[in-house]
Amino acid sequence: MRLGDRLKQPGSEGAASPATETTPEVKRRDSFELKVKVHRILIERLDLLKLISVEREKLEGEFRQEVAKILQELRPGANGGEEGKIVDEILDDIFGLGPIEPLLNDPAVEEIMVNGAKQVYVARHGKIVLTDTIFKDNDHLLKIIERIVSRVGRRVDESSPMVDARLLDGSRVNAVIPPLALKGPSLTIRLFPKKRLEVEDLLSLRTLSEPMVELLKGCVNARLNLLVSGGTGSGKTTLLNVLSRFIPADERIVTIEDSAELQLQQEHVITLESRPPNVEGQGAVTTRDLVRNCLRMRPDRIVVGEVRGGETLDMLQAMNTGHDGSILTVHANTPRDALSRLEVMVAMAGLDVPLKALRQQITSAIDVVIQIARLNDGSRKITAITELTGMEGEMVTMQDIFLFQQEGMTPEGAVRGRHLPTGIRPKFLERFRAHGINIREGFFEVPIGPEGS
Repeated sequence: MRLGDRLKQPGSEGAASPATETTPEVKRRDSFELKVKVHRILIERLDLLKLISVEREKLEGEFRQEVAKILQELRPGANGGEEGKIVDEILDDIFGLGPIEPLLNDPAVEEIMVNGAKQVYVARHGKIVLTDTIFKDNDHLLKIIERIVSRVGRRVDESSPMVDARLLDGSRVNAVIPPLALKGPSLTIRLFPKKRLEVEDLLSLRTLSEPMVELLKGCVNARLNLLVSGGTGSGKTTLLNVLSRFIPADERIVTIEDSAELQLQQEHVITLESRPPNVEGQGAVTTRDLVRNCLRMRPDRIVVGEVRGGETLDMLQAMNTGHDGSILTVHANTPRDALSRLEVMVAMAGLDVPLKALRQQITSAIDVVIQIARLNDGSRKITAITELTGMEGEMVTMQDIFLFQQEGMTPEGAVRGRHLPTGIRPKFLERFRAHGINIREGFFEVPIGPEGS
């Protein structure tokens, strides 16, 4: 039985009689008080400090017997569901991350958002929902945050009230505590998926269509420079992982990220991760530092998890001077917005580059923008594959090759639509032919009828 299932067993909410009406808040408080009493008695009867070095599974049986005895002393007639719940919660407090441990073990949870002790949200299948998980108080939440960050050699306190870190399994953690967080400590955990999504998964999820897969595979093999654009939680990193699968195994790849999330399967991969300053404000290594250094590492491909600042200029220069086949991601809502974001980030490098010259550099560096979005129903879709074709005056010219055409909503609230070619043949087909990549006749023709994804 899964831990989350045990937590939801009937009769595990407390010992109030069926005739007694209590609010969920009262029930949770009663459950906390009972757990604290049991925990205190356990400490008196067992040497928990010695037991911490013992594996959790070996302790569970002993704990369950002892907790059953204590419950019968404190609350005669307590049911087995209550006993199991308390044992799990105490073990989570000792070995895990307290109340959020079951959420961490739930494969459907993508992100955990804790807004103070009494409000815990999760993202499941792209939708954010409120859970019934709570902490005893803000001190309890703060202790869990301290435990999380200490495991990765970081600290959080009044002198350093914000922390952004990566856990050993790759999950990303952000915590903000008072005095910056006015309503209590805030904790956000973006969970690292235990199962890597492959192309087949994205096809079954209708994130893209088979013709789009064929086109993107050709773009990677033809060494086009790709920019993956999307909002927060839209699936940029997942798409970047899938695109990287198309890179030939005999190429040297250097990945650069703020928090390492990419899972490249090739053998010849160098993974670089930026480093924040220490508590004295020293020792920072920025993404721009890593980009400049990787150019001396003879990379065949450079993959940047996300461009955020001055490193954008270095990457544009690199892609214009022989480092083709690179892949970048950026936060933006449309392909046109993505280019505007690049312009802003180049300005952050501190160089006064004329706008027309900058746009010419962007146009010659970036070949294709792949736009991905999280739609109203929580699904992720590639909404556009767009080619940069050149300049007209000071304006960058672009043409859409594939688009997602939304056709409405199903009665269940799911987005209904199709991925369709626009009928335009991209200019980069010449690069395809030069690399021996052939696209079948009629590939870019708009289908007639209900076909499509």
